[in-house]
Amino acid sequence: MIKKFFPLAMALAIFTTAQADEADVRKAMEAKLGAKVESVTKSGYLGLYEVYMEGSIFYTDEKMTAFIAGGQLIDAKTMKNTTEERMRKLTAIKFNELPFDRAIKQVRGNGKRVLATFEDPNCGYCKRLAKDLLKLDNVTVYVFLLPILSEDSLKKSRQIWCSSDRAKSWNDWMIDGKVPSGKEDCNTTAIDKNREFGRKLNITGTPTMFFADGERVPGAVPLDRIEQKLSTLN
Repeated sequence: MIKKFFPLAMALAIFTTAQADEADVRKAMEAKLGAKVESVTKSGYLGLYEVYMEGSIFYTDEKMTAFIAGGQLIDAKTMKNTTEERMRKLTAIKFNELPFDRAIKQVRGNGKRVLATFEDPNCGYCKRLAKDLLKLDNVTVYVFLLPILSEDSLKKSRQIWCSSDRAKSWNDWMIDGKVPSGKEDCNTTAIDKNREFGRKLNITGTPTMFFADGERVPGAVPLDRIEQKLSTLN
């Protein structure tokens, strides 16, 4: 009986110690940096702790004698980017909880595959993405207007949102360069809420995409990568 119990007791002791260490590091980090730490996890490499806060990952030892910020942790055996993989998990969302009523919905084909994007109408990368997304079939795209670049971005977003056909107005501008000419006097609280929601999700650049599994992909990635990701979720 004692032999059976000993391994379990050891495992619980190790788990409890690890939890205590992570809690201690979190508390010390918050005191040192004066900011909220979202999570602290043992990285499994070189005795480093992974610290996630304010949308970024950095690493430190248990005594916080040094910090590694802005670097990428690569597994030497597999050559996988551990930091990148962890960021995908830490920044993932619950796709079905997105406020779809505040998005411009476009359905092509059977619309079974889904994709959400947060975009600024004056973002050059967003315009490139808009042209690429037109080539996708059997997809539903939800575009959340996120004017963060300028006052003109806010004006254009309001004009597009207030148009009788939002999808057409969006595509006319983003793809054909036809400047929105409509009024901006309708209820545009959706745009204000999108900007607040974007801050909550720590979206600092456009475009930012979210797939059905909640994965976040910042930037205008190549169309073949988008297609590949959608195919794996279909």
